[in-house]
Amino acid sequence: MKILQLIHKPQPRGAEIFAAQLSDNLERLGHSSSLLAIYDSSDEAKYNRTYLSIHANPKGSLWDIAGWRALANVIAAEEPDIVQANAGDTLKYAVFSKLFFRWRQPLVFRNASTLSSYLKRPLQKLYTRFLFSRVDAVASVSDFSRRDLIGLFPALNSKAQVIPIGLERKMDVSNPFPAGVPEQVNLVHVGGLSFEKNHRGLLRIFKHTLAHLSDAHLWLVGDGPLRAKTEALVQEMELKERVHFTGFVQNPLDYIAHGQALLLPSIIEGLPGVILEAMLYETPVVAYKVGGISEVVAAGKTGWLLAAGDEKGFAQAIADAVNKREKATDIVANAYQQVNRQYMNEGVAQAFVNLYQGLLKKT
Repeated sequence: MKILQLIHKPQPRGAEIFAAQLSDNLERLGHSSSLLAIYDSSDEAKYNRTYLSIHANPKGSLWDIAGWRALANVIAAEEPDIVQANAGDTLKYAVFSKLFFRWRQPLVFRNASTLSSYLKRPLQKLYTRFLFSRVDAVASVSDFSRRDLIGLFPALNSKAQVIPIGLERKMDVSNPFPAGVPEQVNLVHVGGLSFEKNHRGLLRIFKHTLAHLSDAHLWLVGDGPLRAKTEALVQEMELKERVHFTGFVQNPLDYIAHGQALLLPSIIEGLPGVILEAMLYETPVVAYKVGGISEVVAAGKTGWLLAAGDEKGFAQAIADAVNKREKATDIVANAYQQVNRQYMNEGVAQAFVNLYQGLLKKT
């Protein structure tokens, strides 16, 4: 088979990274898979992947006939068997390109979020319902994401299935933390500085944590639109000496693998890959019970799971993960086994192959 993976733009974000890893693993299984970006990006060097592009204009995306035509032209030239849309504006471009220019390949959408958190207005829901009416299958990253989608659009029940995010095998990592300070406790958060990740709540949690772990430092790995506001909040809370902004880093696994705990007090999540990465590198995970997180983090078994908003409980859980070594060792071992059984990219890629082949049989 030949698959064309559509990405929003070349950037080091979860959806685009997974699309690239999926392409690699489809190739290893004997199929052909290529990436196509809808928009250009100043972050393309950070993406470090070979991809096609239609150079669409994001300012004119509501009625971009030239962009839809350009996508149709690539599909005509590449002749893929399947087209898969991966987050952002990819579904919109694929649907209107197919509608106006009549290409016939089955269209798959990968649902990696909680759509009900974003679709609040009736017109938004109506428009998104139209887009989904044109897809042939939906692969949701978690059962929670699938149920959320079906709750919005019941007609998708027969088209939607769960295919989780996957991981690559362990790679070499380097310790990024300052040498010569063995007593320092390094707590890590990896993610874009955006509303969904709840950095404001994370800083409050960290302040509570300092009462339990006086040598704790918080490392914020990533960048995003709320960085300036978050930096100002760090100053206001008098945490400047304890909170470190790394900005974009090429390999966040260095921080995940060497931190004493990964923290994820998100407001909205589908199934975050950073949790699975922490489990693979045997780092304790402390998270809020939102989205599909509880499908991988079982309290007291594979991690520490708190009700959303329980900031003092979250701080206590961090202290337990760091201080209660024997219990933490057992939990981390369980998490490592779970990831290796269920969430490696080889098996995930095969699940996508099965989905694609089922669609091709129908057509």
